[in-house]
Parts: sequence; structure tokens; C-alpha cells
Amino acid sequence: MTHFLDIHKTDPADLRHMIDAARAMKDARAGRPKGMPDAETPLAGRMVALIFEKPSTRTRVSFDVGVRQMGGETMVLSGGDMQLGHGETIADTARVLSRYVDLIMIRTFEETTLLEMAEHATVPVINGLTNRTHPCQIMADVMTYEEHRGPIAGRRVAWMGDGNNVCASFLHAAGQFGFDMVVSGPETLDPEAVFVEGARKAGARVELIRDPETAVSGADLVVADTWVSMHDSQTTKERRHNQLRPYQVNERLMGKAKDDALFMHCLPAHREEEATSAVMDGPHSVIFDEAENRLHAQKAIMRWCLGV
Repeated sequence: MTHFLDIHKTDPADLRHMIDAARAMKDARAGRPKGMPDAETPLAGRMVALIFEKPSTRTRVSFDVGVRQMGGETMVLSGGDMQLGHGETIADTARVLSRYVDLIMIRTFEETTLLEMAEHATVPVINGLTNRTHPCQIMADVMTYEEHRGPIAGRRVAWMGDGNNVCASFLHAAGQFGFDMVVSGPETLDPEAVFVEGARKAGARVELIRDPETAVSGADLVVADTWVSMHDSQTTKERRHNQLRPYQVNERLMGKAKDDALFMHCLPAHREEEATSAVMDGPHSVIFDEAENRLHAQKAIMRWCLGV
């Protein structure tokens, strides 16, 4: 079964194929109305289940539109309405859905839910986000970087702030795509050691640097994310803000990176917290290209999963 669960679990050649396919499909759609199907409709006759335990804008819309552009149909399901893992086991839900649909995308809290779904489904499963990783976002980010600056291999990526699930998938990507990574934030918010060591074992140079100006020095790409994730409790909010304020990406900090460095943020953003509007709307920012490329990257992922 060809699942897309995490970047480090996917062969680098397959990842490269998906990035190249995504760019080709994006180019082929140039000038077409958003609701018009692609010239090729490889998902014609296919049904895709989109399961959301967490709120979503980009993941929901980009997957839904992507399936439709490729000629397929979607079924959007709320984890709460399904009582996923409560009224029915995840394993049984996976077995039942596999009788109805050709592909399952799930955006959930616990990684164990994703893994149990994949273990028992008889159709491909895609990780739309868990508390630990966010691989679809980083596939879109790699695609976006290469659109603007060419191959990402050998580049220096500076991650600013919380070593969260998006950071973890960037570390997975560093090993698979061959770029270097600097993570800068307070020690208590470092990414899990398994992500750092995994990237190093895969050949990436990974540094943990506390000083934000040193971290972004010479960076080709600077990345920020929200200081409080949707799965964090409200009680952590004030503490996180105090811890992470020195890591805000503002014009002064961005000026320490290379002159042609890009700025990325997976959105939604809290402007003037993790990044200023001057940076987000400035000449280095490609945040809305990132958002658009979720659509194209995920279309390539779905085609790879289904072999079409």
C-alpha cells in the first residue's frame, strides 16, 4: 500500500518525482479557471475521504479543489461527527472507509491515530497533519523554494521559534532533499532529538543555535510558524510569547540572511508576533505562493499514492 505518512518514510526519488510532477501540473493549469478540470483527469471515478479532527482552511480547500481538478469526488468528514476512536475503533473505521473510498486523507491530533488508520486501511492514507509532523506543507515549501531559487540541495534553512510539527517535517526534508538546517529557539522548545538525529544520519548538517542573528546569518531561507499551535493549551500561550519574542522575524533579523533569502510561513499567521507584516508582505516573502502550492504538491502526492 502506497501511503504518504512522512517525508523521511518516502524514497527520495519518489519525493523528487512528486515535486517535479507538481510543478508540471501547475504549469499545465496556467490561465485555466479554478473550477475547470485539468486536461488530464487521473482521478475520474475516484472517491477521496477527507477527515478533519482539527480545524483547517488550506488543507481542506486545497485537497478538495485538487481532487476535483483531477476529476475525482470528495467526501469531507468531521472526526467529531464520526466519533473517531471513541464510538468506533480507528481500525474499524479504516476498514469500513476502505470499502467506500479510494483514498483517505486525515488531519488529526495524535500520530498514533494516523498510523493505526494506515495499518488497517486497504487504500492509501495521506498525513494531512498530526501533532508531530506536517509533511504535505513541507512538500509545498520545497516546491516553492525551487520555483524561486532553483534546487534546494545544499542550501541553508533557518527555522525560527518553536521546534514543532512543521519544523519536524523540515528536518525530515533536510535529510531527503539534502539541505542544511539551523533551528533557533529556546532550549525547552527544541525539536525532538529523534528528528534532529534522523536528519543528521541522513546526511544533513543540523545546528541548534540560540542566538537568532547568528542563526539567520547566511541563510537562503528563513521560516517562522505560530508561537502557539492549535493543540497547545491556553495556559501555555503567555509563557510561549515570552520565550519566543526574541525570535520574531522582523526586517532587522531578515537583513542578516543572504540578500536573496526567501521568507516562508505556513499560515495562518499572527502578524506582529512570530513575524512582522513588513516581512510577511515584503520582497523576501513567498507565503502566498506556499499556500497555493499546497494544491499542486498534494495533487502530485495523491497521484503517487494511487499510481495514476
